[in-house]
Amino acid sequence: MSMNGIFGNSISMAEKALGHLWSRQQVTLNNIANVETPGYKARYVTFEDEFRSRLQASRHGTSKDMGKVISSSRYFTHDTKNESARMDGNNVNLDVENVELARTNLQYQYQVSALNSEVNRLRAVIKG
Repeated sequence: MSMNGIFGNSISMAEKALGHLWSRQQVTLNNIANVETPGYKARYVTFEDEFRSRLQASRHGTSKDMGKVISSSRYFTHDTKNESARMDGNNVNLDVENVELARTNLQYQYQVSALNSEVNRLRAVIKG
């Protein structure tokens, strides 16, 4: 029996969300590291809308169907379309990147807390 068979899809979903958020943090940190690189174009990661719509589309299916949707979800990395106001062509806005990093860190902490709560609930059920 797989872990999803024992615990449902909540742990898999949290794991996938944490992985996507980790990727977003890495891309944001890369943008910050390249703030002085001439011609560098900031990048960003999306996954929430695609993840949400795929989950909603599978909500009438089985738990196994939902598990497949979760495991196959991906994140997407995009280049920003913002024009650069700088002469060197770099369009990284350090204020925007720092806000994005803080927002992603809060989302990551929330997901870790939710995962810990789920594990604690399962532990309480097992102990009786």
